[in-house]
Amino acid sequence: MNPPTPQSTAPLPSSGRLAGIDFGTVRIGIAISDPSQTWASPLETYQVRGQDLDAQFFQTLAGREELVGWVIGLPLHTSGQPSKKSNQAVKFGQWIAKATALPVNWIDERFTTAAAREMLSASSMSGKKKKAHLDKIAAQVILSTYLESDRANFQDDHSLED
Repeated sequence: MNPPTPQSTAPLPSSGRLAGIDFGTVRIGIAISDPSQTWASPLETYQVRGQDLDAQFFQTLAGREELVGWVIGLPLHTSGQPSKKSNQAVKFGQWIAKATALPVNWIDERFTTAAAREMLSASSMSGKKKKAHLDKIAAQVILSTYLESDRANFQDDHSLED
């Protein structure tokens, strides 16, 4: 059974670049897909600066990368129940949809940070560099999971409840 997810703002197009988001209140990891939505790669880690500057950044990113939608990780408890951070991620998703006029879908992101840490542990980067790359690698895992999924599961109307 799929955990409850918020209602998508609209279905995501099946072609065109998508951006994956590992939401945080201080840092936001960003990954991007190719136009055929076959693969995802880490793009950058954005430092939150305030709504006006954040809106400007995401609008510029959407235009520069010719994005057609956003996939945002939904941080649920291991039980599958929503958390305080889940609600913050939903609010962020609603905000970014309005700020960029692009649709948003959410995907369960449980264990993506652990997967990203595992991927980075195999690299020869220093601990400091690994930490700097963690959020964008987690965003890549989120976006890859979405691209490899049965997307119909993420476009159904579900509600997120406390």
